Amino acid sequence: MGLTAATIRRHLEGELTIGLYAINPATQRSKWVAIDADYAGAMEDLLKLQYFLHEDKVEAALEMSKRGGHLWIFMERPALARECRIYIYNLALKLGVRIRGAGLVEGIEVFPKHDELRDGEFGNAIRGPLGIHRGADRRYWFYGADYAMEKQISYLNRLRKVSEEQLRTFIAGKTMPPEFDRKRSSADQSAPFVHTSGREFRILDHVSKVRKVGRNYLTQCPSCAEAGQDRSGRQPSDLD
Repeated sequence: MGLTAATIRRHLEGELTIGLYAINPATQRSKWVAIDADYAGAMEDLLKLQYFLHEDKVEAALEMSKRGGHLWIFMERPALARECRIYIYNLALKLGVRIRGAGLVEGIEVFPKHDELRDGEFGNAIRGPLGIHRGADRRYWFYGADYAMEKQISYLNRLRKVSEEQLRTFIAGKTMPPEFDRKRSSADQSAPFVHTSGREFRILDHVSKVRKVGRNYLTQCPSCAEAGQDRSGRQPSDLD
């Protein structure tokens, strides 16, 4: 189900916080790219990326966050997630900007986080901009406009959007850096745990009310439920 104007209004008014999933699983395309950085020196890295994106005539919007910032890039039309990722990963490595993963626990995180999704998957969500952050109980603004909702939205509407043709010129001759080009194996290819009886053990056969978020399965914790806690089942962690 797509976002409705009423839901967006509730988000902007602080009544709820929207988590945005980048990839449309039916097309493997994304309307936007977000770069999340929340470590020491994060803003310096985001400003460096913003500057060099501007050199490519890409107008990226820098948003404050609780521990650093988010850099948003908006597409003219949805582009293939893999091509978006190839562009940002290569640019970051060229500039010496750390990327989380491949042995690094601190660095930028790029949304979309996957090249493609399998049936039933949604990927990873990021907090929608201009809402109220639940953990900090405050709104984080974009740096490019006055701190008023009308000014902020007007600023975002004025940003030049990236065309698919542009994107493909940026990545011509490039591929995903090999240290980040992880081939996702099917769940059926993982080594099963087998009882001594020889029957394969699958934990999902023994829990109820399971729901899938990205590559993870969420359900209620039996011990917590027995203690009178976690009655509604575990929820995703705070979206930053």
